Amino acid sequence: MKVTIVGAGNVGATCADVISYRGIASEVVLLDIKEGFAEGKALDIMQCATNTGFNTKVSGVTNDYSKTANSSVVVITSGIPRKPGMTREELIGINAGIVKTVVESVLVHSPEAIIVVVSNPMDTMTYLALKSTGLPKNRIIGMGGALDSSRFRTYLSMALDKPANDISAMVIGGHGDTTMIPLTRLASYNGIPVSQFLSEEALQKVAADTMVGGATLTGLLGTSAWYAPGASVAYLVDSILNDQKKMIACSVFVEGEYEQNDICIGVPCIIGKNGVEEIIEIELNDSEKAKFAKSAEAVRQMNDALKSILA
Repeated sequence: MKVTIVGAGNVGATCADVISYRGIASEVVLLDIKEGFAEGKALDIMQCATNTGFNTKVSGVTNDYSKTANSSVVVITSGIPRKPGMTREELIGINAGIVKTVVESVLVHSPEAIIVVVSNPMDTMTYLALKSTGLPKNRIIGMGGALDSSRFRTYLSMALDKPANDISAMVIGGHGDTTMIPLTRLASYNGIPVSQFLSEEALQKVAADTMVGGATLTGLLGTSAWYAPGASVAYLVDSILNDQKKMIACSVFVEGEYEQNDICIGVPCIIGKNGVEEIIEIELNDSEKAKFAKSAEAVRQMNDALKSILA
């Protein structure tokens, strides 16, 4: 199966690398607007094949969407990354035009593709992709929850001093520093609630660290992170292409779920060959419901800002 990744920067290239060496797809196309950039990244990845044992074909192209034809999944990472001190929301005016153009271009050549949106502000860019194309809602997926949940599990692992892969935990809500909701109440270590091992104070610190996880890395690196985001995209693509039906928190269009309508926001989803195959409604407590409603309102305000820009 073929995957196209639009944007050959750090996140896009890392995604291509992980998909390749894990053998998730038979072909990966990297596309970028910078002359020779995607070609160079693709060639560099291909030169890893003999040392890492993968057989995925990786190619790069400069703004030639015809080379992306018949892709099963298209990943959109294009747009400017966050700079230190910049919020995801401040990116909206710049990235909206880029994402809209990219989605329209890829669908000309891959009309049946499932679209995975990575560009920030991710919930709003996912909403834009859905509304501008009119595609069925199961085929437009925002990646953010997979990344936020991975960071949550990492911070829990550090607090518990236990392997992250033994920890089950999820983040729902908007993909923003103040809108995401780490579900500490439901987090578990091999089936045992983590609250049996960590104090409420420790859990709240983990949640707070998770919420600013992206900003923390931006401050340290001077730009947005790329290893975990790229791997999170590959994890999501794997569940689609191989019909794994994993439950992954993704930004998707809701119509009554969690008492919300007409927004894309992070909720638990079953992800398979059809994209979003089911939205799982967790029984939230009153505090979690209030946080989710507040998060949804913040996302809705971002969508309103988008509409005013595009008007």
